[in-house]
Amino acid sequence: MILPLQQAVRAALQDTLTRLYGPDAAPATLVIETPPNRALGDLALPCAFELARTLRKAPRAIAQEIVAALPPIDGIARIEAVGGGYINVFLDRAAFLRNHLGREVTPPATGRAKTIVEHTAINPNKAAHIGHLRNSILGDTIGRLLRFLGTPVEIQNYIDDTGVQVADVVVGFERLEGKGLDDVRALAAGEKFDYYCWDLYAKVTEWYDADKSRLEVRKATLHAIEHGGNPTAEMGAIVADAIVRCHLRTMARLHIDYDLLSWEGDILRLQFWATAFDILKRNGTVYLQDEGKLKGCWVMEIDENVDATLGQAEEAPVDADEDDAEGGANQREKVIVRSDGTVTYVGKDIANQFWKFGLLGKDFAYRPFATRLDGETLWATTSTDGAQDHPEFGHAGTVINVIDTRQSYLQKLLKQALATMGHRTQAEQSIHFSYEMVALSHKTARELGYQADPDGKPFVDVSGRKGLGV
Repeated sequence: MILPLQQAVRAALQDTLTRLYGPDAAPATLVIETPPNRALGDLALPCAFELARTLRKAPRAIAQEIVAALPPIDGIARIEAVGGGYINVFLDRAAFLRNHLGREVTPPATGRAKTIVEHTAINPNKAAHIGHLRNSILGDTIGRLLRFLGTPVEIQNYIDDTGVQVADVVVGFERLEGKGLDDVRALAAGEKFDYYCWDLYAKVTEWYDADKSRLEVRKATLHAIEHGGNPTAEMGAIVADAIVRCHLRTMARLHIDYDLLSWEGDILRLQFWATAFDILKRNGTVYLQDEGKLKGCWVMEIDENVDATLGQAEEAPVDADEDDAEGGANQREKVIVRSDGTVTYVGKDIANQFWKFGLLGKDFAYRPFATRLDGETLWATTSTDGAQDHPEFGHAGTVINVIDTRQSYLQKLLKQALATMGHRTQAEQSIHFSYEMVALSHKTARELGYQADPDGKPFVDVSGRKGLGV
């Protein structure tokens, strides 16, 4: 927008100065500046100050003469002479939007590579809070902008239905409340099930804090959910399905929509990770650690300079691991498979990233899940028999993962895994669109009834686990 308008302003100014003061009066270079704030306009022209020396007039008088003589310029709302001699230019933003946002977009060329934008990805164990909405709004905006530019876009929402967060809610139902499958089904069919589970999730956290040995219950529950075919796993599926539907209703109120829901459980059941794991082992990207505190774990050596290797700007490493013992920003190895055989979320994400680029050699089956805002079908992955008439998913040329800055470390590992396997182009096209976390001032936290942790920080982190959220 701004460069063509600058050129138009410069051309009109050059003609006006020639008419007013002769062909030799205008400066060789007509400088265009940016005012210090929007109240002073969008562009500033200081030419009157230079002309004052040759014309022997006050800069303000020259500026007034120029403004009076300037012709109308398309895209410019008004031009004013201000202060001691500046000429301030105000853009006609409303006209620009009317002219451009309603225009027809040229259809993408045949065979143009698709971009996958993955956003939202809320753990299906609680209601969406304002931090999740920041993610979703950013991701939705990226998708809309890409489509506006004619890029084929596929919007995905990753559902972590086998993670510790869902396991914790199941622990709450089974251990703290003594509820069975029928009880949970009845609750899930009621109002605000996502808020009910959020409160229960916070209670389970306090239950763990009171006795760390209870974390063994979480571990056993997580195993049961990952293994499947048991009442605990069925309860986890009920919880996840119901809360995802709550999330979709929340996002629909913001006109945020998706093409595909990718369920982590299907990645496990379809052996996506097992396939990726075999590839990574054969290549030597991951190896079995036989000593130290990571003994018995399959680990990947961390290359902190992966972005520099790929010729990209390097971010500061930030680690948001669920357990620092599994390798953090200060360690040289990252656990991909724990010593007990369970896969960390890094392993699952590596398999999913390979699938997004069409590099895994395997695919999901797909099932209709809901109706989208435009009346089309919202699809979801499945590990059982799916529909035959589904669109093609995956096989992207670019993947944009919208996730907070704490996950920069994980996103680097995804790029590193691709680059190590020889998929350099895909590594370069793996884009982490990051953002800072939402936090509350202490005053706001108090007004919401939250007690801030005495950690000395000037803000209070929004935390679903602690029950802190808006």
